[in-house]
Amino acid sequence: MAVSPAVTTLCENPNEVFLDVTKLLLTYADNILRYPNEEKYRSIRIGNPTFSTKLLPVKGAVECLFEMGFEEAETHLVFPKSASVEQLKLVRESIATERDQRLRGESPVQPVSQPATASASVARSFAAIPDLPVELPSQEPPSLTSMSFFVTLQTNFQHVLVYENPELQQKARSVIPHQELYFASQQKLKEANESDPECKLGVEDFLVLELLRWFKNDFFTWVDCLPCSSCGGPTQHAPSLSPNTDDLRWGVQRVENHYCQSCQVSTRFPRYNNPEKLLETRRGRCGEWANCFTLCCRAMDLEARYIWDSTDHVWTEIYSVSQRRWLHCDPCENVCDKPLLYEVGWGKKIAYVLAFSKDQVVDVTWRYSCNHPEVLSRRTRVQEAWLLHTINNVTATRQQFLSPERKKELTERLLVELVEFISPKKPKAGELGGRSSGSLAWRLARGETRESDDKASTQAVGFVFTPTEKEKTDRILHVRYSASKDQYCRVSNGSETIQNWYQCVWRKESIFKKVENDWQMVYLARTEGSSTGRISWKFDFAPAGLKIKSVSVMASSQTFHSGKACWHLESGQFTTDFSGDGSMQSFPSLSGSSEFIVAAELSGGIGETAWQHSQLFRQSLKETEESSFEIIVYLQDA
Repeated sequence: MAVSPAVTTLCENPNEVFLDVTKLLLTYADNILRYPNEEKYRSIRIGNPTFSTKLLPVKGAVECLFEMGFEEAETHLVFPKSASVEQLKLVRESIATERDQRLRGESPVQPVSQPATASASVARSFAAIPDLPVELPSQEPPSLTSMSFFVTLQTNFQHVLVYENPELQQKARSVIPHQELYFASQQKLKEANESDPECKLGVEDFLVLELLRWFKNDFFTWVDCLPCSSCGGPTQHAPSLSPNTDDLRWGVQRVENHYCQSCQVSTRFPRYNNPEKLLETRRGRCGEWANCFTLCCRAMDLEARYIWDSTDHVWTEIYSVSQRRWLHCDPCENVCDKPLLYEVGWGKKIAYVLAFSKDQVVDVTWRYSCNHPEVLSRRTRVQEAWLLHTINNVTATRQQFLSPERKKELTERLLVELVEFISPKKPKAGELGGRSSGSLAWRLARGETRESDDKASTQAVGFVFTPTEKEKTDRILHVRYSASKDQYCRVSNGSETIQNWYQCVWRKESIFKKVENDWQMVYLARTEGSSTGRISWKFDFAPAGLKIKSVSVMASSQTFHSGKACWHLESGQFTTDFSGDGSMQSFPSLSGSSEFIVAAELSGGIGETAWQHSQLFRQSLKETEESSFEIIVYLQDA
């Protein structure tokens, strides 16, 4: 009898097909068992003709390899040293038992008469759905490209089940300040309901925002190159190192070599894919960030799915019960519900974006693009019909044991998504900027910058502070900015918060936010290689029929070597310089004016890091209660 769904599926093949493919599967398994230290027997090249023609097209065959313990590694399937040999033996013996029975002439477990190809299996399951007007895929075996895509799909679909482990979720909860986050979420919901009685958000919507903020600012660290383990100085990428015993225990397949030219020491950076280990290391790039963050979401009982993008990025989606839709969440950027960020902001050429949860796979590409025809022209890796049917097949297999109520719920959600995908969205605020995580060189190499990251960038943002009804009544406009939170707080408007430093900027030129993860510091600086950086904030009270009674400004800046940070305040023909020493300064000469601009200019410095020698709002990531920039304006009738 089969001991796994994969072997059971394999048994559905006709006798001749079954005997041929099981001979190959047993050969792969026996080679590993006989020669456990021979690397060549632990790797199967996907492009190998025997593999692609004799095993790839057969229903259940690839699934058996995955259940044995094989994993995807670019152009190969690999049996890692950390994989369970006992599991391999178990699957191997199940296959061998069934094969022996058939060779003795005994009846197969589940004889079938239809051609046993993977695509035929998909077609049958899809055709079983009534009134579905789509063309079934051809009966030809999948191409090498299809196989690679299939392996990626299966690997991700299997991986997300890790997040459902109760013990692992408990371990994640033990490092999350969940009570603090819940309390903050409830307070934010209360404030939202008070300011808008018709607010349709739920506490889970605010919990997502709090979890994103905590994960980005307090928990996880971005890694470009680790500091030298010997001298603490800068390192650069060198040829990869071999995994050690502990790496292999955690399933590591690649170890980066961060090499220090000064002391000629290599600092190892294992690229862990195990979310349990990531709860301990708390560092990495987007792969590690999304992996660990998705686990944390599940640990907080948020319905989450892992998002894979074929242009080499990953993130998370959270289902909002109150809004009845999936929300895009990128922990690397600390952004929520900004799906066009990648195409419009980063300049990514979106092609395939797939969502993986414990219950289903969904092609969500269309949520992340406002130019559907262009995206469709890039989707050439596999046939659309093949992709549609394959996704449906793997989802149907996963859902076969779900309750009818849960299946109905998932179907209704999917229909809502499909309707959403029909009409492309228009970019909104927060989706226009380039990537903030990673060094400029890394972002440039990936093509994930925008004008705001370019050395000669000039971007007109155009935000203007004007008084709200509450601020008109109270005759005060009070704004604070915290670099550690990357958040504006409009104190005079019920402590309204606005995320991201650039959202309230009037003009900026060659300015970006720098996070020093090794020193746990954050600040605004001019972009690398630029000679000057400029930024300004504008306030206008004329539309409200008000004028200024008094203005107080607090701004903080730091300089190193010959770096310069110059602050000034402009109103009409009037301009005055002031210090960025962190003290609150008053400007009585502005009384009677109706508008003003606060501006800063960064310049000077020495050598390649000159851009770093003048900084605005430098602050420790742990100083979440202190403001870096503050403006208080008392108003009077015009």
